[in-house]
Amino acid sequence: MDIIEEKIEQAIGILRELDADVWMLFVRETAEIADPSFAMVAPAHVVWQSAIIFSRNGERIAIAGRLDAEIFRRSGLYGEVHFYDQSIVPELRQVMARLDPRQIAINYSPSNHTADGLSHGMYLTLCEALRGTPYVDRLVSAEEIVSRLRGRKSPGEVQRVRQAIRATEEEFIAVTPLLRRGRTEKDIADFMHTRLARTDLQPAWDARSCPIVNAGPCADSGHAGPLTSKTIEHGQVVHLDFGVRKDGYCADLQRLWYVRRPGERRAPGNVQRAFDVVCKAIEAGVKALRPGVPGWQVDAVARRTIVEAGYPEYPHAFAHQLGRAAHDGGTILGPRWERYGNTPLGLIEVGNIFTPELSVQTEAGMVGLEENVLVTEHGCEFLSNPQTEIWYA
Repeated sequence: MDIIEEKIEQAIGILRELDADVWMLFVRETAEIADPSFAMVAPAHVVWQSAIIFSRNGERIAIAGRLDAEIFRRSGLYGEVHFYDQSIVPELRQVMARLDPRQIAINYSPSNHTADGLSHGMYLTLCEALRGTPYVDRLVSAEEIVSRLRGRKSPGEVQRVRQAIRATEEEFIAVTPLLRRGRTEKDIADFMHTRLARTDLQPAWDARSCPIVNAGPCADSGHAGPLTSKTIEHGQVVHLDFGVRKDGYCADLQRLWYVRRPGERRAPGNVQRAFDVVCKAIEAGVKALRPGVPGWQVDAVARRTIVEAGYPEYPHAFAHQLGRAAHDGGTILGPRWERYGNTPLGLIEVGNIFTPELSVQTEAGMVGLEENVLVTEHGCEFLSNPQTEIWYA
């Protein structure tokens, strides 16, 4: 089954679960301003104002400009396709009157960026289109619908994420011989970009910081790009945060290497201890990751493991969701901090893919790992091959 078909079937099922009458995407010029939900349920971009409507009764309706409507017809995904020339308003009002929904879920959300795809301008346009009807007062947030739909990966989506993970792991293997004294962070990034340019792969996020390269102590550990002024030296940790996008789906992994001094066989004790604690914290968090658990509780388990080992708590969530984007929205495994809104309060569901990640700083550099896991009925499954030992360069 095509992934778009899978997602439409899921969407209708979620409407039934939530006893929600209608979910509507209201868009225009989607190649320029893309609602994150649009690609899940639409066959191609549109130019004119368009509405895609799904109901709990199974209706699949598209309303589009005459020059866009044929795209929807040919897809075979919609039971009804309406077109217009001068204004979408008459067709939209007619469909709403026939469906007569108690509520119309539309894509706005204070907390989940993937559910916040309706621009303010299009919201105002929609309100004006429905002015004088009862439906203008029945608009509600589709946050819960989108969070479930985006978070519950279909079989086709899981397979594509697996492929992206395998490709990312191959890039880590390929870059290892380059991790030598004197190479700059920028050298490493350029090498990886050159390899991607020869394939059908793309960086999973902005190429200027994909990969994130941290060589040695005092390196930037956030989303800043690699530096030409920062070189790899003996006795340092080299840390990479990297993922590829393949067939529209992403991986997001972190790996680390220790660059041995001449005659040195193993990493020093402080690096090894940091690595062991990071592995232990990820293992503890993954063990707590199961359906029905609020995201913040999983984060608390991993966070406690780090703090009890004597390291400061990490200043971010333990994991975000992964899929069409490296940060795929919905429930996160994070603390109940204001900046995360209500996303840590969401319940973990079967089919969610998460990225358990954390790090600690050492005198040799940043010791951090990130894995990709799939939530199953009884816990979770590693999609990545976990790094369980320090790699040496």
